[in-house]
Amino acid sequence: MKCNCRLLVFCGLVLGTTAFGQTKQEREYRIAKEEFPEMAISSMDTHLNDVKRLRFYKEIDGKKASYEIKFKKGKLHYSVEFDTQGGLEDVEFVIKPNDIPDDVFAKIKTYLNQIHGKHRLKKIQQQYVLDGEAPEALLKKAFQNLLTPAINYEIIVAAKDRTGYGKYEITFTAKGEHLSTRKSVNPNYDHVLYE
Repeated sequence: MKCNCRLLVFCGLVLGTTAFGQTKQEREYRIAKEEFPEMAISSMDTHLNDVKRLRFYKEIDGKKASYEIKFKKGKLHYSVEFDTQGGLEDVEFVIKPNDIPDDVFAKIKTYLNQIHGKHRLKKIQQQYVLDGEAPEALLKKAFQNLLTPAINYEIIVAAKDRTGYGKYEITFTAKGEHLSTRKSVNPNYDHVLYE
């Protein structure tokens, strides 16, 4: 009986941690435009008119590498991510809580209050992930800020857990349903890492 109890506790811990978090580390650093995939730059040419603060980055996430263009267009801060071949992966831009529909934000807040009682929202991004549609169609939706059922909300949260305060990247669907959580790792890097 004692052995079965230990086995149940062990299984519960393993299943609980795999459902709640991912082990993933990101390292992002700035690169020159010449180091960016040519296919990605050519696909973005028409969208980069009148942008400010145009920057190019390479991101290494464990074994996966990707490229990111970051810029400000209008009043929004965009991040467009590409794979190593230059294929579009996703588009994100920074938003405020009042940009999320009230019922969806209420669901998100309920989840955050249940999981992280004491927390603070650091950053919210609206995310458009390429999932079977044409890259140009996704870019058009993202730059028009359309609220489609396929968007996600990526939220950076400072929250208290068992070991103290930490930062988390939590992703929700357009309906406010939890998709994933990653805890950040803060070594001496220029940009935040996530595990």
